[in-house]
Amino acid sequence: MQQHEITEVLNRPFSQELLARDVTRLAYVAKDGTPRNVPIAFTWNGTQIVMCTTKNAPKLPSLRHNPAVALTIDTEVHPPKILLIRGLAELDVVDGIPEEYVQMNGSYQMTPEQRIEWEAEIRSLYDGMVRIVVTPTWAKLIDFETTLPSAVEELVRRRAERQSA
Repeated sequence: MQQHEITEVLNRPFSQELLARDVTRLAYVAKDGTPRNVPIAFTWNGTQIVMCTTKNAPKLPSLRHNPAVALTIDTEVHPPKILLIRGLAELDVVDGIPEEYVQMNGSYQMTPEQRIEWEAEIRSLYDGMVRIVVTPTWAKLIDFETTLPSAVEELVRRRAERQSA
């Protein structure tokens, strides 16, 4: 996909709604060659998906070995809205707590007192984290109104061909 095509998909209103959600599913290939798919909090900075994890997370050796990832962000209602993104994960080890981690977890409902306790807890637990940064190299929005999964699009095309024959 060309960058302008990716940008067009990601700038659609439904895509922007999905990019404002809390959780994506991160798919990657584990070191043993088997697939993994894990839910993880994220934030969209306008050009990249940023996720944060512990420095000892099991996914990190796999991502270092094979940085190719796929992300799914979707809704739980019918018809679903689904944003599919592919890219390469860049790993950035940081001291302390990345601001994105605080930001992405700030959307959960907490009282001000709970927020203070939560921040104190994470700052005492983590001496650093790893930012997993994904710049999209491919994107598809499926909204079941204007876009469909490619296999369903093919079925619609075949049906139209049969009906016009």
